[in-house]
Amino acid sequence: MDLRKEFAEFGDVTYLDVCAQGPLPLVSARAAHAAVDWKKLPHQIPEGMYFDLPERVRTRLAQLIGADTDEIALATGASAGFAAVAQGMDWRSGDEILVGQGEFPVHFSAWLGLVATGDAQVRVVSPRGRFIDADDYIAALRPRVRVVSASLVRFDNAVHLDTVRLAQACHANGAALLLDVSQCAGGMPINVGQLNADFITGAGYKWLLSPYGTGFFWVRREWWDRLRPSPVYWMALEGARNVHDLPIENPRAVAGARRWDMPETASFSNLAAMDASLEFVQRITPATVEEHNSALIQELIDGLPRDRCVLSSPAEAELRGPFVCVTGRTPARTKDLYERLRAGKVIVSYRQGVLRIAPHLYNTSTDIRRLITILSV
Repeated sequence: MDLRKEFAEFGDVTYLDVCAQGPLPLVSARAAHAAVDWKKLPHQIPEGMYFDLPERVRTRLAQLIGADTDEIALATGASAGFAAVAQGMDWRSGDEILVGQGEFPVHFSAWLGLVATGDAQVRVVSPRGRFIDADDYIAALRPRVRVVSASLVRFDNAVHLDTVRLAQACHANGAALLLDVSQCAGGMPINVGQLNADFITGAGYKWLLSPYGTGFFWVRREWWDRLRPSPVYWMALEGARNVHDLPIENPRAVAGARRWDMPETASFSNLAAMDASLEFVQRITPATVEEHNSALIQELIDGLPRDRCVLSSPAEAELRGPFVCVTGRTPARTKDLYERLRAGKVIVSYRQGVLRIAPHLYNTSTDIRRLITILSV
C-alpha cells in the first residue's frame, strides 16, 4: 500500500522528523483551507459545527486509544493535561512527584507552582542501567509519592516504558500514574485499558499528524470527582448546546472529562484539520505505521556505521517507540553529523545531544540509505 500520495511532495528533501512535527496529510490541509473560508464568510459556518466538530474529534481520539468518548478532554497540547493534574489534585505538604532524569521539560515545569508554595516537591529518578525503566520508578516509590509523571515513549531516546507493572506498583502505593503519549499516539497502537494509567495526555502535532495547538487529556473515571476541574469552559456546561437560549443561572458542568476541555473548544480552524487527520490515522491504523517504521528502523540499525555512530535507543524493537536515536562517537561529532544531514536535505531532530530519526509512511528504504550514506562519511 503506497500512501505517499496522501502527503505533500517533499521534493529532494528526505523528511525523518515526525517526532518534532508531523506533516499534515493533504486531506487535512484541505479541511484547514475550508475552515479559513468559513471565517472569511461567517454566514457559511454550519450552525451545528461549534458542538458537532469537537464531538467528532473527541470520539475519534477515544477510538484511537481504546477509551470512551466521555473520558476525553480536548486540549491545546500535552501541557494542558499536566496543568489539570497539578491544579486539580488535593495536595498535602510533603507530597512527592517522581520524574525520570532527562524527561521532557514539561514533566518538571508543570509542578513549579506546587514546589514554590511548598505543597509538593519533585524527586528525580535516575536510571540504574543505561535506560530508565519501570523498575527504577518502582524502586523510588514511597508513601509520600502522589504522582509518577512519565512518558510512554521518551523524547530523548525512544524508550518504551512498561506501564503495566509501574501502574500496579503506583496504585499499591496510593500514587497516580500520569503518562505523556505525545511521542507515540498515532505511531503505534495504544489502549488505555492496557496501560492502566490514571491520566494520559498527548500533543496532536506529532504522530497524530494534526495542527500545532491540538491535543487531548484522558481522565480515568475514578478521578472525575476526585480531580478538581480547572475553570470550566462555558461549552462544557449542561445545556450549552442550546446557544439560542443559554442557561444563565445555576450553571453545572457536564459529567465526564469535558469539564477539563480547554478554551476555545470550537476552534474550527484547528479542529477541522485535526478531525481529518484523525480520520486518516484511523484509516491507515497506528499498527501500520508501527510496522512500517519498525522495518525502516531495523534497516538503519543494520546499516549504521558503528565506527562513526552509536545507537542511543534500545536495539530491541519491543523496548522502543516508533522512532530511533543515534549519536556520533563524540558530542562534537553528533552536532557535525546533524549539520551534514541538514546540508544534505535529510531532516532529523537534534535534541539533548542525540539525533532522532522518525520516519512515516511516505518514507522508503531509499530514504534510509540516503541517511546512512551521510552518516558514513
